[in-house]
Amino acid sequence: MGDHGRMVPDGQVEISAREAEVLAAIAAHRSNAQIAHAFHISIRTVESHVSSLLRKYGVTDRRQLADLVAESRPGTAAAASSWIPGAAGGALAGSPSAGAGGGAGRGGAASGALGDAGVRGLPGSRTTFVGRAVEGAAVAEALREPGLVTLLGPGGMGKTRLAAVVAAAVAEEASMPGVFVDLVPVRAVLVARTVATALGVTERPPQTLAQALTEQLSSTRALLVLDNCEHLVAETAELVELLLDACPDLSVLATSRERLAVPGERVVQLEPLPAASDGVQLFQDRARAVDSNFTADPTGIARLCERLDGMPLAIELAAARTASLGIDGLLALDNQLRLLSGSRAATSRHRSLSAVIGWSHDLLDDEERLLFRRLGIYLGGVDLDAACATSPEYSRGEVADLIGRLTDKSLLVRRGARWRQLETVRAFALEQLETAGETATARERHLHWAATTAAQLESQLDKASSDWRVLFGEVVDDLRAALAATVAQPDPTAHRLARSLGHLAFASQGFVEAVGHYQAAADRAEDGVSAARDLRSAADVSLILSDSPATIRFLLEAAERAVVDGNVRATMLASAVITLNRYPAGAMYDTPRTESAQLLTEALNEATNDDPQVTALLATARAWEHGERRIGADTTLAHAAVDAARRSGDPVLIAGALDALCVAAGNAGRLREARKYALERLELVAPLPRHEPYAAAEIVDAYHVAATTAVATGNLPAALPEYQNLPPLVSNAGDAAGDLLAGDRSYLWLPRVIRLNGLTGRFDECIADADTLWARWERAGSPPQEWMSSALAVAAMVHGLRRDGSFEVWQRRALELARAGSDAAAPVLSAVAAFADARVAVHDNTRSRVLVEQAFAEFGELWWAPYAHAAGAELAVVAELPDAEKWLEAAATTAGENDWAEACLLRARGTLSGDLAVLRQAAERFAEIGARFEQACTWLLTPDRADDGLAVLAELQVSPPGNG
Repeated sequence: MGDHGRMVPDGQVEISAREAEVLAAIAAHRSNAQIAHAFHISIRTVESHVSSLLRKYGVTDRRQLADLVAESRPGTAAAASSWIPGAAGGALAGSPSAGAGGGAGRGGAASGALGDAGVRGLPGSRTTFVGRAVEGAAVAEALREPGLVTLLGPGGMGKTRLAAVVAAAVAEEASMPGVFVDLVPVRAVLVARTVATALGVTERPPQTLAQALTEQLSSTRALLVLDNCEHLVAETAELVELLLDACPDLSVLATSRERLAVPGERVVQLEPLPAASDGVQLFQDRARAVDSNFTADPTGIARLCERLDGMPLAIELAAARTASLGIDGLLALDNQLRLLSGSRAATSRHRSLSAVIGWSHDLLDDEERLLFRRLGIYLGGVDLDAACATSPEYSRGEVADLIGRLTDKSLLVRRGARWRQLETVRAFALEQLETAGETATARERHLHWAATTAAQLESQLDKASSDWRVLFGEVVDDLRAALAATVAQPDPTAHRLARSLGHLAFASQGFVEAVGHYQAAADRAEDGVSAARDLRSAADVSLILSDSPATIRFLLEAAERAVVDGNVRATMLASAVITLNRYPAGAMYDTPRTESAQLLTEALNEATNDDPQVTALLATARAWEHGERRIGADTTLAHAAVDAARRSGDPVLIAGALDALCVAAGNAGRLREARKYALERLELVAPLPRHEPYAAAEIVDAYHVAATTAVATGNLPAALPEYQNLPPLVSNAGDAAGDLLAGDRSYLWLPRVIRLNGLTGRFDECIADADTLWARWERAGSPPQEWMSSALAVAAMVHGLRRDGSFEVWQRRALELARAGSDAAAPVLSAVAAFADARVAVHDNTRSRVLVEQAFAEFGELWWAPYAHAAGAELAVVAELPDAEKWLEAAATTAGENDWAEACLLRARGTLSGDLAVLRQAAERFAEIGARFEQACTWLLTPDRADDGLAVLAELQVSPPGNG
């Protein structure tokens, strides 16, 4: 390495702002693909910046670049082993989590995406951290490398507190973001959801939540703390292994009483506190918090700590009694402690701790004991209302007094307006509840409280000023637990809770969870019609998840449950017919017509009266069924369906019927008419509640189709705000469909963004998003999503225009996503693929009659036909075909449906005639629709703007037109 290579990034080596950003990302150990996505540039551009940086700094690889950054910013690579100052005891100065070495104190994980540095959701504490210097240093040292570190030990040893303090210190010293996730209240199958909530990650249909998590955590060096994994070892281990495989820079710190057994797991065992040193210091600290004048002989304290087996929680509970008993009184209880030891817990790992808690419990009066054991039924803690629900025989004031007394005795921990039992304390309380024979009564009261609380939260969903999300987050674990404690049989209270939970989970973007709750509601419904409505809600949510097969299964099951009500049964069958034809994917395309026709016949026969809503659904089902599955609804029947829907007055039904008309018009080539119907749908869905599954699927589809029709008509300026979920029909971003599906933009929304960016000349963004879409589609298991293939065809076109050697690669990927062997075999792909081929051929000056004819083929779908026709006609001009005029005239028949096609034909005619005025007009038309690349290409044909055109092409990394 030359001397100049050692100059630090902010020293004498001159680099651009973008290179500085790339250099910082390299120092954070990000891959080229991650850097490209983060900065919305192509991977090729990243590679160019990396090569430039290697040359300027005189180094040979990325690791050396990262080392240069570390040398210039020493703090970024500081050793984590010095995480705590001083010797055996001492607080972490300045740490927001500085607190107890014992187990007292735990808070829920705060939601929110990873920040620049620091650990979110750390449990707060009002006490100092004591001891654990050796174990803390070992954990911190282990966390310097990615992978899993497990802090192992029995309950009450202070694993949570130590993990929080070490995590805060390591994250601060390494400038690393992280999140702390408390798994105590979490039940099976909800680990990934809980971690996602803590990270601010929402479901991104049709990706799984785990896949969305890997995307969030793979973008940077990060720390994930999973606290109390022992009751979910298998599920937690599976998630951790998945995350570590996909996120090579991720560090995971787990606390557990049992190893996770993940490959590469490093274990730090937490032993009892040394009685004569850390134990004494912890006891003194906690005793002085109770009695500021506390003094005692350290020898006596050490003797007591030894009898408490050096268990931090036991020491803290004992210290809480010093005000009334003093050290001598506590030592006098020695026989009682030994008598209790080993006699109270069902399992050995709880025995010594149960002895200490039992000792504190035995010092309570009867009323305190009663409330103490009843509160054990709550997983996530209680507010005063919840506490009162457990003991209706007491007044609110009496319950408040008892809570205060239990808190004073360290058997409850206060967090704002809520109180919580520590995990081990709660386990003891549940034992006492069972011993008293009150478990069944407590569960019944818990269920009624949960159903009432969930209903109250539901009633706040429409209130703009409501803080229902915060309240829901505080009680959701208990709502889930209350439902899980019921059985699948008719139960009005459990049914009410399950429906409310499904609604609340959906409103908080827990779509998969919502489906499960609606299924649970159907299993607890008192009659078949109610069960059918629950399953209809599950079907509506499945549409949001882009799972049409599941939607149909739920609808058909709902029809079976609703045998006593012909109209409900007809509604479910008609909805199944609509879904099969409107949202086909994969094998659904091959469903025999006889099957869907039979469903429609059954629906028509089941309808028992002239219900306007049933009539509208049947009319819409008829329109879709009598159309072509790959093409759309029958136009005449779609008009009839819209008329019937308008008579029902239901905006959801009207919007659905209008979609049938929109698709029919679009596939007949009447694109501007289709656009009109799409805008009418937006007006209908704009005021609908986003939190209602019945309306949600229609809302999301309306925004998607509005954006699609904007591109189909070449109205790119209108498409841009609709792609951003900010249509002109709504007043602000908060009203947009993005509130409904925050993750939608990251998967289902990407194809539309890719197409728009390709057409408007945002080539870096187009390629980066295409890379992301392809990777996410593969990670999702390559599900049937044929409609996305057109986006990859546009990405292929951009690669072709850049001549970077990837044109054919992306053409093949488009075919793979379309599940077709050729463009002609895929109606959804044929026109856009022909457009891409022709447009690249125009830029390369390829003289090909075959590509011209291909651009005028008989397409199965006509949404992209104007683009293909216009590009094909321009290619005929560029190729100097003798019948170019014929192709221009042929393209003119569809160009009137599309602004881009009109501008392209104008340019082609100007090129053919040499009329500079026409070419300038074409450039203006491209400018009006935001097609920057096309405007630049048009400038090249006018001498006065040719240099401007070349400058834009250089910026877009596209070489001038000509033989590539």
